[in-house]
Amino acid sequence: MSSLGSYRDGGLDYGGVAESGGLSSSHVPVVGADDIDPSLVGGFRVIYDRETPFELRIQDADSTPQQVGTLEAIKVKILVHGDEGDIQAVKVELSTESDLFFLYAHTCDAETFQLMQDQQKLMIDFADYANVLIRMLNNCIKEPHNHLAVYLMQADGRARLDFIQNMEYKFVELLSVDFLRAPEDVIRQHITFRYNSMKTRLQVLQTRLHRYRN
Repeated sequence: MSSLGSYRDGGLDYGGVAESGGLSSSHVPVVGADDIDPSLVGGFRVIYDRETPFELRIQDADSTPQQVGTLEAIKVKILVHGDEGDIQAVKVELSTESDLFFLYAHTCDAETFQLMQDQQKLMIDFADYANVLIRMLNNCIKEPHNHLAVYLMQADGRARLDFIQNMEYKFVELLSVDFLRAPEDVIRQHITFRYNSMKTRLQVLQTRLHRYRN
């Protein structure tokens, strides 16, 4: 993997406020104790929740990956554990509305990030990792022809997300992130939560409509 990508240049500013594509708190209905987002288990909190165009590719156990994949809108949720100035872990979850059973996760702490840093020659610190991911994802949304998110899935549940920049004369891999498909029980928890959340929102809308008509 090339070490020339812009996010492997120690001179860039990775500060930036985490952007979120979610609803404001004033529009999110209150849910019961049994309807808590399973993503938050363990003390994680969401700092980013937005759909991003991914190119999905499949690799069989005994074959090379697809050269051209399918374009899919993937919901990317980034969560962190710890205080703002002392992040202990970063978690990334991938899902899609087109397939309720599509759920992959990547969890990284300072130790596992050190391995990534050594293998990929990254010039960023763990404290900047979440903001760098956010910056790259937003680039894929704003400039999809220049910034690509290629997601390679294997039959055994492993997957890899490659952030690639089109430099006109060549493609440069900026960062690779390993994922694992979530266990079936976790997938069921997420499906139940999404169903209950949708049902609650529908009830709120019906109540508002009823009040408006009366």
